[in-house]
Amino acid sequence: MTDTPPPPDTPAAPPAQLPAQLPDRLSTNPKSPHYDEALLARGVGIKFDGEEKTNVEEYCVSEGWVRLAVGKTVDRKGNPLTIKLKGKVEPYLQK
Repeated sequence: MTDTPPPPDTPAAPPAQLPAQLPDRLSTNPKSPHYDEALLARGVGIKFDGEEKTNVEEYCVSEGWVRLAVGKTVDRKGNPLTIKLKGKVEPYLQK
């Protein structure tokens, strides 16, 4: 058995977790660098650990976490209070 690398013209395995349209990280806060208004207008759904979540403020697939709004509670600047949960994140387009 030899340990030779594959030929340079062999394509690498594509990262198949996300469709091409969805980013690894997305936020609903316009002040965030991960905010994408056009994508949010199309509708992005999130399955977190196999459950549909509707109160997701931000997600990151590669790190495996979501930020969920905690009820209707807001901080003194008017931003929703959030909790960060770790698990399997599966974003998808609703439309």
